[in-house]
Amino acid sequence: MIKLTGVSKVYGRGQAAVQALKDVTLEIKRNEFVAVMGPSGSGKSTFLSILGCLERPNGGEYCFDGRQVSSMSEDELAVLRNRRIGFIFQTFNLLPRFNILRNVELPLAYTDVPRKERRERAAALLTRVGLAHRLQHKPPELSGGEQQRVAIARALVTNPPLILADEPTGNLDSRTSHEIMAIFRELHKEGRTIIIVTHEPDIARYAGRILHFLDGTVVREEVTVQ
Repeated sequence: MIKLTGVSKVYGRGQAAVQALKDVTLEIKRNEFVAVMGPSGSGKSTFLSILGCLERPNGGEYCFDGRQVSSMSEDELAVLRNRRIGFIFQTFNLLPRFNILRNVELPLAYTDVPRKERRERAAALLTRVGLAHRLQHKPPELSGGEQQRVAIARALVTNPPLILADEPTGNLDSRTSHEIMAIFRELHKEGRTIIIVTHEPDIARYAGRILHFLDGTVVREEVTVQ
C-alpha cells in the first residue's frame, strides 16, 4: 500500500533549516498494523503527515497504492485524504459546538452520500464504539476516552482502508488506553492498514511491527509476537 524511497523533509532554510526526515526508505503492506516510536523531534509526526498527504516531502518518492503522490494535484490529494485515509489525533480535533453525531458525519459532507445515509452511518459507528446513548451530546460533555471514541468513529465514516493515528492514547489513562487499542485491533482484523505514533511501549506492542525513529530516519525495526 505504501512505498517510500529516499524520502526527506526539511523545514526552514539556511542556518535555520531543520531536517525532520532523512532518506527514509520503507514499505508498508496492506493490512499491516505498524507502530512508530522515537524521542521527541525524531521525525515521527512528520512521517505520519507525509503518509497522510498533509505535507509533501522535499526529496524522494512516496507511492500510495501504486500512485506517486508527488504527481497528484491538490484536489486529488484532498480526495485521497477524504476517502482513503482516516485520521485520529491526540487532541481529538472535534468541533465543540456540534453534537457528536454531527461531528462524525462531517467528512461525508464532501461526498455524494445522501444526508439520511450520512446520519445513519454516523449513528451506526457511534453505536459500535459504545456511544449510542450520547448521540446528541457535544464533545465538552464527554470524557477524554469518549471523545477519542468519537474521533475513531469519525475516521471510519468514509470507510477508509488506511487509519493514521498520532498519539491516540496520549491524553488517556491506562485502562481507557487499552480499551481504545482493543478497537484498533478489531479494525486491523477487519482488514484495515493501521499506523500509529506512540511514546508508550505497551501501546506499540499492539502492532505487528514497530519502526524506531531517531534523527529523522528509521534506525531499527522490530517484529512483535502477537
